[in-house]
Parts: sequence; structure tokens; C-alpha cells
Amino acid sequence: MATILLIEDAQDLARAICRQLEAEGYRVALAADGLAGVEMHARHQPDLVILDWMLPRLDGLQVLQRIRQASPIPILMLTARSEEADRVIGLEVGADDYLTKPFSMRELLARVRALLRRIERVQAILETDRQRDAAPIRYGPLCICPEAYQVTLDGEPIELTKTEFDLLALLLRNPGRAFSRSYLLDTVWGENYVAGDRSVDNAILRLRKKLGPLGEAIETVWGVGYRLCPRGTEAP
Repeated sequence: MATILLIEDAQDLARAICRQLEAEGYRVALAADGLAGVEMHARHQPDLVILDWMLPRLDGLQVLQRIRQASPIPILMLTARSEEADRVIGLEVGADDYLTKPFSMRELLARVRALLRRIERVQAILETDRQRDAAPIRYGPLCICPEAYQVTLDGEPIELTKTEFDLLALLLRNPGRAFSRSYLLDTVWGENYVAGDRSVDNAILRLRKKLGPLGEAIETVWGVGYRLCPRGTEAP
């Protein structure tokens, strides 16, 4: 069963949440301030963090930033702040979900289960897409070497960021398969994003530019995302 780290300084609320989570079969580690929460995260390596916004020693956003530097673990923020700007700040810093106080324990448990299911799906996706042969992948004049993290076009090296490399490798391994933007964000970026994020579109634009005429083989699938044309079907 999953281990959950609860970082909450309100003792009565913390005890109530612990009781509910333990009744559901989860293992719970409790920290009463932000600094202790960061230390316990490093020590326990939990599967999910429930994080209060207002904390002594380090506030919730500082804790969130420190945890995000070390781990993509799902994080649910608890806060009395209900303004949209505050929610956006939390999500942009790296929170996966946001629950405003007061809340029902039923809703909290539903959010916890949803986040844990999501990370299980993402891990399954990653496992499927990464368990591939490490041999070089060729697509016409393009060659990508996964082990060396190297890409050449007509024998000349192309400089790609890690994200661009991983995105290109995924497309090359699956020519003809259409990928949704959310799938690409989950598998390549590997962490949550704010609705309306243009990361995928911007990365595709950069890839197309770096690949020159071959970049036209990366097609836009309207209303879905992107796919790479199978060899022999590219536009002349």
C-alpha cells in the first residue's frame, strides 16, 4: 500500500486526516512544519505528499519547490486560499492538485486515490514506451542513438535539448501513431502542467525547425496532437 507524507501544522486536522488515510490502508508519515516535511520526504520517499500552504519554518510553496527539485512525486496542496491566482501559483510551482479548506474527508480521499491512479498510469506508459531496443533508430537521413543521446541528420550532429530528444525518440519509435498532447506531457515532460500549457507545441516547432525539410514529417493531428509519417508517405 502507498505511503503518504502529510505536512500539516494544525494538530486536530492532521490527526483527522491520518485516521482517515490509515483507515483506507495507507501508511502515513506526519510532519508538523515545512522543514521537517522536506527532511521526511528525503528519508521516507513517499508515494504522495499532502501539503498545507501555511506552515512554520518553511511555507508550503517553499516546501513544494524543494521537493520538486528532487522528485516528480504527486503533491496535493491544502489551503485556505481560494483565489484563482493563488491556485495558479501553486500549480505553476509544481502542485498536482489543490483542495481548499474547509473540505470533506470524502473529497480528500477521492483526490488522493485519483492522484495515485494517475501516477500508476503514467508509470505504466513510461514502462511500455521505454522498454525498447537501445539500438540506433533510423528514419531516412535521420539517425538517433538512445544510449549516446546523439542525433545526426545526413551524418551531421543536431543539438537537441533532453526534452526534444525524448520527444523525437518517442515519435521515431512509433511512426504513424498519433499522440495526444496530454500523453506527450505525461511521458516526456513527466510532471503536471497548467491547463493551456503550450510546451508540446513549442517543442514540436523547435524540432521541425532543427530537422529542416524532414521536419514536415511531424504532422499535426487536429484535435488530437502529433504523429510522425511512416517512411515513404511523407509529402514530396
